[in-house]
Amino acid sequence: MYQTTFTPLSCYSVMKIRFACGLLFNCCLLLNSCSAQQKKSPAKIGPTMEMPGKNNPVYSRTDSNRVNLSEEEWKKILPADVFYIAREKGTERPWSSSIEHSTEVGTYYCKACGNPLFKSDTKFESGCGWPSFFDPIKKGSLLYLRDRSHGMDRTEVQCGRCKAHLGHVFEDGPPPTGLRYCINGVILDFEKSSPKK
Repeated sequence: MYQTTFTPLSCYSVMKIRFACGLLFNCCLLLNSCSAQQKKSPAKIGPTMEMPGKNNPVYSRTDSNRVNLSEEEWKKILPADVFYIAREKGTERPWSSSIEHSTEVGTYYCKACGNPLFKSDTKFESGCGWPSFFDPIKKGSLLYLRDRSHGMDRTEVQCGRCKAHLGHVFEDGPPPTGLRYCINGVILDFEKSSPKK
């Protein structure tokens, strides 16, 4: 008959095991959060820079009236990638937007309704993987809602005209506002400024 002897673990070994278990647990949480965000994602999400107003009767860069459509109506007039972000509160893959590193001068609009959102001079390189801005074009152009999804406590940013989900705002941006509006590129429509004469 065998007799098993156990060698007691040192405090240092116990700490290493606890650290490894904690790291493994946090990795599992992160993977679960990422898969939850990507679960509803269409096969391909990328920028669609064609003029969205073509098949969208509510798209206007000058009309400031609130847009109130049912989800079924939105589904009929928005491209699938825009609907996923705007109406299902989706998230595009980080570093997938062609406008993330754009330095062109102009104005960014909501691709769902045409509401002016940001000027290019408030855009900055944040390194977060999504287009980032430090100030909206005007006070009423955005709505702010508390978002506790995916185990986080964040502030969601929506379009002030049509309530399309745009992204989130964080308090780690540059001066003068100290804010970072982290916005999905898919929901942004860009118009280049005319050259000054």
